[in-house]
Amino acid sequence: MSPRRSYDQYCSAARALDAVGDRWTLLIVRELLAGPRRYTDLHADLPGVSTDVLASRLKDMERDGLATRRRLPPPGAAYVYELTSRGSELLPVLQALGAWGQAALGERRPTDAVRAHWFALPLLRALEGVGAGEGTGEGEGGLVEVRLEEGRFHLRVGAGNEAVHGSGPVHGNGSVHGNGSVYGDGPAPGVPDVTLVLDTGTCTAISRGESTVAEAVRDGRVAVSGDGTLAKALREA
Repeated sequence: MSPRRSYDQYCSAARALDAVGDRWTLLIVRELLAGPRRYTDLHADLPGVSTDVLASRLKDMERDGLATRRRLPPPGAAYVYELTSRGSELLPVLQALGAWGQAALGERRPTDAVRAHWFALPLLRALEGVGAGEGTGEGEGGLVEVRLEEGRFHLRVGAGNEAVHGSGPVHGNGSVHGNGSVYGDGPAPGVPDVTLVLDTGTCTAISRGESTVAEAVRDGRVAVSGDGTLAKALREA
């Protein structure tokens, strides 16, 4: 564990940066918002981080009360990392950063890595408010499965700032599907309220803020299936 550094400023922003301002910390939070993850799978989904740095950041997050490490019961018997309630409160922080960073996304560079589930938080932002009544900020919620060429992931619209804790089995992607996770890699753990099928270009346009989900549905760039209220709202948007 690295010695804790501090800005030594009596300011809430400075105190927050004492905990999450180091390189990789917020990206680890992004991965753990999918539920508990094994160390090896975290490393695989954070291309560019060294094993030493990842281990150090995880220990720092444990020390600062953002994450915990626990052992799964048999037959898994693997150690996983998961966010605490304090750590899960960083969801709106990441969403605000993602919205702010849309303008800098640009075209994908040859050196840019990508994972299908990295589109989960931008799509979650785009889906919040779908079907909302006039003058309200709340829309329809539900379990959404998203299918891209790169793979599938699922997300829970309306999860809000609830604690992100999982207690289910570890899947092949290293995530643990729990009832409180904001998103997860792979197919939905159950019958989704809505399934969205789209290509990466459309998903990228939505992530950049160049298109809304409703516009992409109307243009035929997103196929919608399912019987949930969110599916109905998307078809009627």
